[in-house]
Amino acid sequence: MKAGVADYNVDDFYHLSRAALVKDERHLDRFDRVFGEVFKGLEAPEGEGFDTLVRQLPEEWLRKMAEKLLTEEEKAAIQAAGGFDKLMEMLRQRLAEQKGRHQGGSKWIGTGGTSPFGAHGYNPEGVRIGQEESRHRRAVKVWDKREFRDLDDSVEIGTRNIKLALRRLRRFARQGAATELDLPDTIRSTANNAGSLDLKMVPERHNTVKVLLFLDIGGSMDDWVKLSEELFSAARAEFKHLEHFYFHNCPYERLWTNNRRRRESEVSTLEVLRKYGPDYKAVFVGDASMSPYEIVQPGGSVEHWNEEPGSAWMARLTGHFRRSAWLNPMPQAGWGRTHSIGLMRQVMEDRMFPLTLGGIEAMTRELSR
Repeated sequence: MKAGVADYNVDDFYHLSRAALVKDERHLDRFDRVFGEVFKGLEAPEGEGFDTLVRQLPEEWLRKMAEKLLTEEEKAAIQAAGGFDKLMEMLRQRLAEQKGRHQGGSKWIGTGGTSPFGAHGYNPEGVRIGQEESRHRRAVKVWDKREFRDLDDSVEIGTRNIKLALRRLRRFARQGAATELDLPDTIRSTANNAGSLDLKMVPERHNTVKVLLFLDIGGSMDDWVKLSEELFSAARAEFKHLEHFYFHNCPYERLWTNNRRRRESEVSTLEVLRKYGPDYKAVFVGDASMSPYEIVQPGGSVEHWNEEPGSAWMARLTGHFRRSAWLNPMPQAGWGRTHSIGLMRQVMEDRMFPLTLGGIEAMTRELSR
């Protein structure tokens, strides 16, 4: 700090301290959480697009002013805005008309109430602005800086049975340098050599199956982090050729190699399709619980304006990789109550399996066909 290296800027100091203190990439997420706790609120987060609009709103609008809890009868009486395009048009009108803060009510952008726009209220289909976390999980758009964390690949407890289930997805071959003793051939060669020891070596056997994991994190997936971590740890242990990418709710035109969701970790989905051949097994992990617009509507993403619907990108991914499947951590009994799960099952041609031991075994049979 005395030398002015960080220039009294939180972002600069973050990068400097991370480079100096973190010696193993597995600890990056731990550092991020500690840093965020220590420096929380010191400087407004930077962002683009929708984040810019949020910063322009009065700060007091974005505070939790009321915790509106409605009865089921009240919730049933609130009608959705009437479609995604109409909802976006209503929001543009509200931004143009509204001049001050608002709390409660059913029309203006504010806190509490039943308006489709704002925080800490309830509406069956709205835009969440300035709320720390999801409460009812009904938002069509979220205008906030999203902070998720990577899955921990060092989790071991509870992964043994998942490893056993994944072992159905194996195809061994001997590749590389000859480093393993071939005992039968050594005995045979020694006998043929009149008893003089003749060592024979072979390459080590490796599982040649190649797997791509596409992992959903954040939002409703917070309920399934432990189960997802167990799957991630088991997969890392079982497959030598394993790559993973993160997405939120549905894959679109870009993915991430870690879930801080910054530009340095951003990867084009088209680049993934170009780099990884059709022989990779594509496994998507997520609860598929989202607004149906994310799957079927351009611009329907909860976080950004997507030019093409999620179904178009899913079709590209599943069309490129010869074998693909979706693992859903939500109990299968609840799938029928969520419209987006039904849509995603159609996109996956019903190759969606529960993230249970039986579901993983069924998935490995599908991928091994």
